[in-house]
Amino acid sequence: MSASKLLVCQMIFLMSCFAAKISYADQRPNILFCFADDWGRYASIYQNPSQPGMCDVINTPTLDEIGRSGVVFQNAFVSAPSCTPCRASVSTGMPFYRCGTNAFLRCREFGGADDPYRSLTGFSELLVQNGYHVMHWGKTTNKAGKKVDRTHGNPIHYFSQAVTAAEDKEACKQRIYSLVQSNFKKFLDQQPSDQPFFYWFGPHHSHRQWVRGSGKELWGIDPDSLKGKVPAFLPDVHDVREDLADYLGEAQAWDGMIHSLVQELKTREKLNNTIIIVSGDHGMPGMPRGKCNLHDFGSSVSLLVSWPERVIAKRKIDDFVSLMDIAPTILEAAGIERPKNMLAKSFLDLLVSSKHGWVDSTRDHVIIGRERHVGEARQDRTPYPSRAIRTKDFLFIRNFKPERNPMGDIFQHDSAAEDLLQNHYLAYPDMDASPTKVFLMENREHFSDYHEYAFGKRPAYELYDLEKDPDQIVNVASHPDYTMVRDELLERMMKELRETGDPRVIGDGATFDQKPYVDPEYVPPPKKKKNISF
Repeated sequence: MSASKLLVCQMIFLMSCFAAKISYADQRPNILFCFADDWGRYASIYQNPSQPGMCDVINTPTLDEIGRSGVVFQNAFVSAPSCTPCRASVSTGMPFYRCGTNAFLRCREFGGADDPYRSLTGFSELLVQNGYHVMHWGKTTNKAGKKVDRTHGNPIHYFSQAVTAAEDKEACKQRIYSLVQSNFKKFLDQQPSDQPFFYWFGPHHSHRQWVRGSGKELWGIDPDSLKGKVPAFLPDVHDVREDLADYLGEAQAWDGMIHSLVQELKTREKLNNTIIIVSGDHGMPGMPRGKCNLHDFGSSVSLLVSWPERVIAKRKIDDFVSLMDIAPTILEAAGIERPKNMLAKSFLDLLVSSKHGWVDSTRDHVIIGRERHVGEARQDRTPYPSRAIRTKDFLFIRNFKPERNPMGDIFQHDSAAEDLLQNHYLAYPDMDASPTKVFLMENREHFSDYHEYAFGKRPAYELYDLEKDPDQIVNVASHPDYTMVRDELLERMMKELRETGDPRVIGDGATFDQKPYVDPEYVPPPKKKKNISF
């Protein structure tokens, strides 16, 4: 072959390789993952005409647009209703109890011991290894795989504080939204032309504390509009309704932030082949049955997914999905082989299906659990171990240590009891500080039932009939009519926990109650004060 022909062949080969590379990159979807802190199942698209609720009083047009353009999951649940274990589960595709140190919030006791979490691979790390342009913004995961950007963090994370302090509140909102968009814009400007992107957007603003009264002042959400829509385990009084309204205001701020991201995608004509996933790490903080609890108010979350190029719009799916299923779903959509030890199950088949309602009959339940949230919740730093199985008809919870206080001890740090009764940070530490918490503590004699829902000890077994009791306040575990249901759910749950290697149920079941997970002598460092000026 002549030199000229050889050169032509080489050029054709290189051009074909380059074209194949571009084609492969173009075919792989971009991924925008919006994951809020402490945001539960609150968007106007989740309004239920047959059951009045908190979603009735808010307006989230961008979240609704994402849901209508893709899939609304009706039964999405976290693996654990606490930020660290939930995020560990999401990033690794593993149940929270298989995530070593990250099965607990701020587990500092591990020291130099072998940590099972180190052997797990985060899906974002695999995206980086397979040519994705990756960035995590804000509160994210410790398995990001690449740089975490916190530019403009404080005004975004402390939305109600910044806007409340501003003279022109609407202008301040728009400035914060523009910061959200500018961070995303900078990331996209740096995207190589032959790489798809993955962007994790994780604001912190819906975490306590937000400004009291901000729901009405900033968003026009009248607390009294929630009258008759308050969950049955909460007193339907003004203080509680105001607390709920302020939280819903943070949900509307979240909607505005996502609008900024979607607008940037539309401007760049990238929306069509971008998977948008929107969810949060657990339910409402500072509330009975909320964050840190296995009841729906703490563990049921939003999950909205759109992908215009492949996902048929306007579909609602009833299949049960655990958020740990996000990891294998993203990997499958990106054409990346999942780790062999990943236990979660991709729901890509649900996304690309044309069906509504129930699609996969095997997705008829989820397993949820918790160990320890705040390390100082109990004097000896032990967890409150619980596991639950949630089906269409029932929620069954097993509390392994019913003698312990579920929300932690009443008094801490040897301070005077009368002082700590007023200190909602130190009493029952596994419930975040909140006006509702203060109301229940100060009015426990007149609202004893609600105080018990919030702070009382719980039996070894809890069972709730969801058709009769959607708010899960009547425990029928000991009722003779439910004996068979209780035993069947217990057996089914324990079987799955054993098969998936839950340290709480294999061996002597004491793994999470001892070193290196628990060290009663450990003293955490003091928290640093944050500057939230804007």
